[in-house]
Amino acid sequence: MSERVHSSSVTCPVARAIDVIGDRWSLLILRDALDGVRRFGDFQRSLGVAKNILSDRLRRLVEAEVLVLAPASDGSPYQEYTLSSTGAQLFPVVTAIRQWGEKNLFDRGEPYTRLLDTRTGKPVPVMKPLASDGSVLSADNTAIRRPG
Repeated sequence: MSERVHSSSVTCPVARAIDVIGDRWSLLILRDALDGVRRFGDFQRSLGVAKNILSDRLRRLVEAEVLVLAPASDGSPYQEYTLSSTGAQLFPVVTAIRQWGEKNLFDRGEPYTRLLDTRTGKPVPVMKPLASDGSVLSADNTAIRRPG
């Protein structure tokens, strides 16, 4: 079995991001945190994940400064996990994954949760990468520039 390369030696931002948020439970924890879940027990009830796995993923997300562990906002002796500014920046990532799933993983007419704009009550428009002139970009009209 080959030894895993530490992400700090990798020049690809996608690889580094996957090291932090790339497993199923971390992404679902982020989804829940973006939806306002804050407490360990609430994450566990929502996800149905084993306590040891949840504890490990929460610890990793705190170490990566995606989540912050803070005293409970209600003054109780518990602690809460809140999104850091770095974690909040993952909203478009989770939204893009959600929208890809809506388009590709549900049959016509099959119900699924919807992300709504609270100001209008309407579904969030499909996210698309845009060029500086406002035109839509795709993999066909972008390129990777490697360091060096």
